[in-house]
Amino acid sequence: MTSKTIANGILRAIGVLAAIFIVLYFLWQIQSVLIYLLVAMILTLIGNPMMAFFKRRFKFNNIFAVIATLLIFISVIAGFILMSVPLIVNQGQNLALLNTRAIEENITQLVTQITIFLESHNIDSSQLLKANVTSKLNFNFIPNFLNAILGTLSSFGIGLASVLFITFFFLKDTNLFINGFKEIIPDAHEEKILNSLNKINNLLSRYFIGLLIQLFIIFILYLVVLLIFGVPNAFVIAFLCAVLNIIPYIGPLIGSVMAAILTMLSNLGNDFQSEILPTTIYVMIGFWIVQVIDNNVSSPLIFSNSVKSHPLEIFLVILIAGFLFGILGMIIAVPLYTILKVIGKEFLPENKIVQLLTKNI
Repeated sequence: MTSKTIANGILRAIGVLAAIFIVLYFLWQIQSVLIYLLVAMILTLIGNPMMAFFKRRFKFNNIFAVIATLLIFISVIAGFILMSVPLIVNQGQNLALLNTRAIEENITQLVTQITIFLESHNIDSSQLLKANVTSKLNFNFIPNFLNAILGTLSSFGIGLASVLFITFFFLKDTNLFINGFKEIIPDAHEEKILNSLNKINNLLSRYFIGLLIQLFIIFILYLVVLLIFGVPNAFVIAFLCAVLNIIPYIGPLIGSVMAAILTMLSNLGNDFQSEILPTTIYVMIGFWIVQVIDNNVSSPLIFSNSVKSHPLEIFLVILIAGFLFGILGMIIAVPLYTILKVIGKEFLPENKIVQLLTKNI
């Protein structure tokens, strides 16, 4: 091996690394566009069964089926905005105008009541609460944070319009994209690849529709619990806690803690032992019952039927993805695992493990 060959190899390696860096940097710079594309693809998967229904039931042609599907998406999004944003904006304006000193005093009052309650039951509060916890917190971030959220509404509008625009063409020109894709894939694997895409499209469509159904059921149950115990802004709290269920296992825990904190803060001024604590405990018990129902009834039924996987299989996949890639891994674990199963069934049909995992697909 000559020095010239070594030098060329080094230069080639440097060139490859530089190209990879440039591509990664470019993708990082357009991450918003990639997010728009991902959301649009999810909406397309959800919208495909709707389009098929409009074509079959109402004899719509392709363009009218696309428009009808987008109108459903827009109506649902507008409904959530009309119901939730006014409440959020109202609370945000109230807190933005509120003296942060008053917020600190409310938190201090809550901590004091908890301390008195613990000490009255011979529990050393110093082991559970730091007496000077509020002195270490800077509450000035609250108005600024809320104002920042309100300031991002215009950006959200641009993103929403972009996603709907992309979704329109994904739905309208699906066959065009498929025909174009056929031109670039190898003829030897064309049938397997197209079969994989059809199965992936079907299973992921069922998965995301099932996810929406699950979140809606959880939202209704959370709302019922909060309304029973008279928690203010029950709709917003139930909606936020339901959305957090997108994160498997961790999301419900975060939502329960958030609901408990908001319940306690909304009852400040009442007696801690006779009102605040019982109400919070009842809400937590209600949320726990909702999670029992979801984990043992709705989730197994919905997801087992949508992605054709055993509940234990789904649990292990989510758990492994969480250990390896954190929260993001837990969110994308089931869709990605479903894609890998379909690909394995098409390209490795003789493998015993693949046969065992994909026998229901």
